[in-house]
Amino acid sequence: MAESLVNTEVESWPEQELRGHRIPGSRYTSREFAEQEWEGMWTKVWLLLGRESEFPNPGDWQCEDVGPESILMVRQTDGGVKAFYNVCQHRGQPLVSDEKGSVKRFVCRYHSWAFMPDGSLNFAPDSDDFPEGNPCGKVTLEELRCETFAGFVWVNMDPDCVTLQEFLGPIWDDWQSRDLHTWKRYAAPTTTLPCNWKVVLDNFNESYHVPTVHMAAKPSTNRRKVQGAINTNYKETRFDLSNEGHNRMIMRGGYGVGATDKEGNIQEPLASELKHWELDPEDFKGNPEGTREALQQAKRRLGPGRGYSHYSKIPDEQFTDAFHYTLFPNFAVSVWADGFHFLRARPHPTDPEQCIFDNWWYASQPEGDNLPVSTMLGPVERDAEVPHDVFELGEKSMGKTIDEDIAVFVRQQKGFRSRGYKGVYLANQENRVRRYHELIDDYIDGSLPKR
Repeated sequence: MAESLVNTEVESWPEQELRGHRIPGSRYTSREFAEQEWEGMWTKVWLLLGRESEFPNPGDWQCEDVGPESILMVRQTDGGVKAFYNVCQHRGQPLVSDEKGSVKRFVCRYHSWAFMPDGSLNFAPDSDDFPEGNPCGKVTLEELRCETFAGFVWVNMDPDCVTLQEFLGPIWDDWQSRDLHTWKRYAAPTTTLPCNWKVVLDNFNESYHVPTVHMAAKPSTNRRKVQGAINTNYKETRFDLSNEGHNRMIMRGGYGVGATDKEGNIQEPLASELKHWELDPEDFKGNPEGTREALQQAKRRLGPGRGYSHYSKIPDEQFTDAFHYTLFPNFAVSVWADGFHFLRARPHPTDPEQCIFDNWWYASQPEGDNLPVSTMLGPVERDAEVPHDVFELGEKSMGKTIDEDIAVFVRQQKGFRSRGYKGVYLANQENRVRRYHELIDDYIDGSLPKR
């Protein structure tokens, strides 16, 4: 692992030994391997699914698919959340087909069996006709382990799994003080991609691709001079791997090349951000690097008075730098001071060469600041209600940067089918990719989960 040059208060995670997997293309195309993944890994890990704020009242529910399973999350009368497989215990009919709703009872549209929000069977027609006796009081919906954290609902299909806190390891402490549970969603596109889910996670487990894919770098380009809003140079980036299998990458706010015009004037959107925090862009002409520390100080000084109460709980670096996490198995997220970029890939129910991809944005809710929220799809008014937008690939943009990633995903999936592809040849800065695949194999062969 490369030595980090980042001066950060955030504690490093422990070093990890890697085993050097080759990662052949068949891992992304094989139905047999996908089945091994499902039985050995997907059914044994904690999965981030619903958002608590989207079903706040007793009887409210939200439903999400993961591979062949449909998971029903229901708010209880005591304020807690329970999760069930979305299937009637009579003849296997799914109870709901929508994304969310509110009920007094879940009524099966096949034979009218009715289940209460706590999963108990409340009514079955002709209940005296069952040789085993009235199913009410005997039959319940099949429940999954369920916990809430950071405003999200997490489920695990393994009844003997460890707690969510144990599973998340250092991420639990990293996020515990961020008030993420109060943040609101401002962009919510979802589409189906013609690639395996691991193609998506591999991409977000490294920044090696950023200069080429997002900054038009070529072999002749001096990559030390290629900078956007973040500095992706591996020598100035911290790479952390947790014992639990999750990864973190901390990239400095770039504010270098690309932040100024030819005369050295600060360009948008950095110029507007400086003004918003009472800094004059003219003071940084020819010195964009100086904006990083200046913004940190300004946000620390002015933030609490503008309603950013969580600013007292985060390190200076998070005011400007990208804290990018990948949570095993299928969730990547960049956590900034005021934004939460949510990237999730779910396996397709039958086809290993497809996946369902969510690219969402959450933002903090300061009481005294009405500045529009900047998302990957453009600015959104802070009081806007943003619905979940599901569409076919190509119908709409997923955001410029993500569209660029998707174009790579599609081509890469084709390459994985080639008999000429023999497996990866990874740099140290791509160790997070290697670690991810090692963990998948550990679940498949039964080495994980550890009880």
